[in-house]
Amino acid sequence: MSPVVRVLWEAGADHALGLPSYETAGAAGADVRANLPEEARAGGLVLAPMQRRVVPTGIRVEVPDGYEIQVRPRSGLALKHGITLANTPGTIDSDYRGPLGVILVNLGAEPYTIRHGDRIAQLVIAPVVRARFEAAAALSASARGAGGFGSTGQG
Repeated sequence: MSPVVRVLWEAGADHALGLPSYETAGAAGADVRANLPEEARAGGLVLAPMQRRVVPTGIRVEVPDGYEIQVRPRSGLALKHGITLANTPGTIDSDYRGPLGVILVNLGAEPYTIRHGDRIAQLVIAPVVRARFEAAAALSASARGAGGFGSTGQG
């Protein structure tokens, strides 16, 4: 059975934009839209090159226990305009009930305008495994050892 994510609209949100949705039958992520404050809807939000900004979605979510929502960038925005997430993937924990905002960054060379209703990120629902951490006197050996940051290939 699929987990159910309950969604609450923020005050002033545009309900006509709809809830996050899977745009194709095989999509792993549900697209979420920019749900801008009424005063910003006509002109949108401009992201200058290298600028970061929290873009509102107009919703709050209740993620089932044992799951998280991973907020991931949209590949088309990244390729065409350099728009991505500053913390990718972002995580929405099952106990968070605040507004869902997406931290976008413009890595492109030109300013980019985020319009009301634009699909700005995708939400992937994933199970969470919680580990127990314990102190150890030593770690077991492995073929890789302590090599990191490019140690397994060319860069």
